[in-house]
Amino acid sequence: MISLAVALALQSTTAMIDDAADPIADLIAQASPDAREPGGRGEARAIVRTEPSLRCAGEWREGSFQVCRFAPSDRVTLGEVSAVADENGYVLLAIPRQAPGELVLSVNGGDSSAGRDEMIAITQREYNLQHVDGVPQATVTPDPSTLPRRQREYAQKQAAFNSVWDGQGFLDGFIHPAEGITTGVYGSARVYNNGHEGSPHWGLDWANVVGTPIYAPAGGLVTLAEPDMYYEGGLIFIDHGHGLVSAFLHLSGVEVSEGDIVEQGQLIGAMGAGGRATGSHLDWRVKLRNQFYVDPQSLLDLDLSELR
Repeated sequence: MISLAVALALQSTTAMIDDAADPIADLIAQASPDAREPGGRGEARAIVRTEPSLRCAGEWREGSFQVCRFAPSDRVTLGEVSAVADENGYVLLAIPRQAPGELVLSVNGGDSSAGRDEMIAITQREYNLQHVDGVPQATVTPDPSTLPRRQREYAQKQAAFNSVWDGQGFLDGFIHPAEGITTGVYGSARVYNNGHEGSPHWGLDWANVVGTPIYAPAGGLVTLAEPDMYYEGGLIFIDHGHGLVSAFLHLSGVEVSEGDIVEQGQLIGAMGAGGRATGSHLDWRVKLRNQFYVDPQSLLDLDLSELR
């Protein structure tokens, strides 16, 4: 662990670190209404109000992630998320940052008449507002000449987020990818450089000295490994299975390559301050099937023992 003196110094420079949101992605999201709600489920079924299903591990809370186990090939839907259970019955679900107080958990087998619905109560969250000053202005209001690069990198990131690896690295559970001071949490609204309103912070941040080792929190397939992205600096994506993709931002070193299979705890990179950042830190984000970001803390809190 870093010394108290170094920790305090880092905290003073990185306590308001940036979310490195991609403005191109923001524009696309603003221009396109969210039409991802699942379609009809056939004939209407009575909804049973019940306690959250014991077939799932994970908290039923805004921004949280669930690992569930049903019959192989069951189609499971929760709000915006719908997926088919794999050959072992596992299916991954998630709840967005803002969700209604109740969501229907729908499970359909091969015969839709055998399906069942449960009404799940969703715990609501309150998010802080952070004022982030001192970030490089070029990453807040980029020069138009950088647009081709930013468009190219945005497409590259979207392709990597769309990965759906058939492995099951998520079944190992998740460990902390780095040591350091927690300087940012999921969901916080942010204002940059005295007035520029940005996207919420989508990750979990730890500050430490440049070069601090970064480890894979769970096994998976590396779908992106770049040393110098415009907004993120060094950037690594790992698909932990079923399209659950971790992103590791602001790295000073990248120790893996696209296509590598990594194990939990394997060294993948080094902490840095590249891209839109005010100091050395790791921003760890998690996205499910390129739909929305989930709170990484919910992965660290998972207990999968009862599902195996």
